[in-house]
Amino acid sequence: MYDGETVRAPYLDLSGWVTDMPPALLDLKRAEADALFRRIGITFAVYGEGGDPERLIPFDIFPRVFTAHEWRRLERGVKQRAQALNAFLRDVYDRAEIVRAGRIPAERIFQNAAYEPAVVGIQPPRGIYSHIVGVDIVRTGPTDFFVLEDNCRTPSGVSYMLENREIMMRMFPDLFQRNRVEPVEDYPNQLRRTLMSVAPGGCKGEPTVVLLTPGSLNSAYYEHSFLADQMGVELVEGQDLFVDGDHVYMRTTMGPKRVDVIYRRIDDDFLDPLCFRPDSMLGVPGLMNVYRAGNVAIASAPGAGVADDKAIYTYVPEMIRFYLGEEPVLANVPTWQCGNADDLAYVLGNLSDLVVKEVHGSGGYGMLVGPASTRAEVEAYARRIKANPSEFIAQPTLSLSTTPTYVESGLAPRHVDLRPYCLVGERIHLCAGGLTRVALREGSLVVNSSQGGGVKDTWVLAD
Repeated sequence: MYDGETVRAPYLDLSGWVTDMPPALLDLKRAEADALFRRIGITFAVYGEGGDPERLIPFDIFPRVFTAHEWRRLERGVKQRAQALNAFLRDVYDRAEIVRAGRIPAERIFQNAAYEPAVVGIQPPRGIYSHIVGVDIVRTGPTDFFVLEDNCRTPSGVSYMLENREIMMRMFPDLFQRNRVEPVEDYPNQLRRTLMSVAPGGCKGEPTVVLLTPGSLNSAYYEHSFLADQMGVELVEGQDLFVDGDHVYMRTTMGPKRVDVIYRRIDDDFLDPLCFRPDSMLGVPGLMNVYRAGNVAIASAPGAGVADDKAIYTYVPEMIRFYLGEEPVLANVPTWQCGNADDLAYVLGNLSDLVVKEVHGSGGYGMLVGPASTRAEVEAYARRIKANPSEFIAQPTLSLSTTPTYVESGLAPRHVDLRPYCLVGERIHLCAGGLTRVALREGSLVVNSSQGGGVKDTWVLAD
């Protein structure tokens, strides 16, 4: 919010707003936001910690703001990254030219747990593998943005982006009258158009799109039902679909209805028990046969996860140069691959200063934040790394930007990241906003909701 002692231009109005708001009104608005989230049912699930697994995600009423100029740069960088990641997926499930050219070691791809040999040779509609790309971005200075990781499978959190805006507009309409904030509410329509644009040829009339969920016990079930409702498509479980011949059908009260596009929110392993895990009760037997025949689009495509694996992340700038012939707009965070002997030696010698992550980890679990860890924790993590070095990467502890955040003691700086959502179909569209996650614990760098983080509305100011 501040550049030294001066309030940065995009925050000028908010600075006056927060100064003029009486503490009693602030407390009332915070309680109102919590009540709205609870009434609407905006929750996420955490299992294995005891107590009620359904948690209310903390919402902070002070928005994060980007200027139009800042956003244009982020938009170029995210779209560029989404293009390169899809080009990489088309390549590695075909001729793997990037491996032949010596740009990425073959074992990084073909021995990766997220690589799906069953997908080799299959060309998805329009050659698109990852239709919703979530790119996690951190800021370390006025013009310094870094990509922390890519999410090419089923990036979650977009329902919070939409509900954050809805609640802010309901509670503070005057703020939006005084500030020209780009809208985000068209995202569900854009998502539906994107999914329809990748329907296979031969559809009769408007393509039928469904959202495939594992069910109500999934931690992101609220989002699944919310997005299906907002898009106006059916929310289905595996038992609601079946394969007949070379097509997928949905059971309805009017009889079977052919399905053309499946927006799946279940993992590859559970998609089809005839192709992947035979004990899966969540998927659709025979689905991959229909996919191979080109009669259904699956978003995102099976096997897309190899592009967002943390071991592959370090090569994304090289993908951009190789496939697009461009220099990356957004830089990666410097990363050490513990599978490399030299990198391993450096990481083990500097663990107390680094952030170490599991290659296949997510949700903030399995991490070591060196500066915030005890000596015993560092030593225990070192033993884990030595036991299987290739399963870990390490990064420096960045000086992440902070935004004003309401905590119990009042307004205070807290670290944030950003996940914008890029839709890839007939065209590439980036929603003008995203999910800002905030580490509510003082000094914490972990923003994940499962680790005590919260969310904010994200504003992009129009020119």
